[in-house]
Parts: sequence; structure tokens; C-alpha cells
Amino acid sequence: MTPRQVVDDLYRQHEKQSPFFQTKSRALVDRYFDKQLADLIWNMPNSPDEVGPLDGDPLYNAQDMEIKSFVIHQPTTKNGRATVLVTFTNIGKKQEVMFLLASRKSGWKITNIKYDDGTDLVQILKQ
Repeated sequence: MTPRQVVDDLYRQHEKQSPFFQTKSRALVDRYFDKQLADLIWNMPNSPDEVGPLDGDPLYNAQDMEIKSFVIHQPTTKNGRATVLVTFTNIGKKQEVMFLLASRKSGWKITNIKYDDGTDLVQILKQ
């Protein structure tokens, strides 16, 4: 899959069964994420009695969602790395989410997700 297809497939999968909030399939996490990020996602607390690092949906950087004007843009690719910008409007506010990917033997993998508020998924999960 191309970098854009990886991101598109992740959003579609997220609607069915999110790789973020499940504990049954490590393969589902590994399908999209590079090892370091996959390990952080897989090892985050997921039980109801533990407070995890994610307080919202990591693909939209929000707790409440009313998504409109959703666009996955064409990637920029250089030296085995790619950036895929996703833009949308959530509850009337324009937002951007940037996916950073790296080419691996098994295909393109997401290494981090950067948000327009200056945070990123790796940083959030390491806290």
C-alpha cells in the first residue's frame, strides 16, 4: 500500500475496530504502526480501572466529533519517509493531523501522528 492508502485504511479500520482501544490483536496494531509506536499503543492501559494516556480519539485529536470536509491529501515522500496530511472540520473548527511514515520491509508504517496543537502521539503515549 502507498502511504496514503495506509492512512485511508487505518481510518476505515478505526470505524470497525480501532487498533488503539483493543487488546486482542497485536497484528492489527502492527499492520499500521512502526515497532516503537506499535509497542506504545499495545502497552498502554486499556482496562476501565486504569487511566490511559489517551483522553480522546487519536485519529481526530478530540473527545467529541462531528466530522465534516474530511480529506486525506497526497503524501510527500523523500528518502523512504512520507508525510500524509489529513484535514477536516470538527464541530466547526478546521483541524489538521499529520501522519509520519517510514518504508519498511513489510511496507509503509506510521511512525508518529502530529497534531495541530503541537502535540504528537508518541509524546502523549510516553507520558
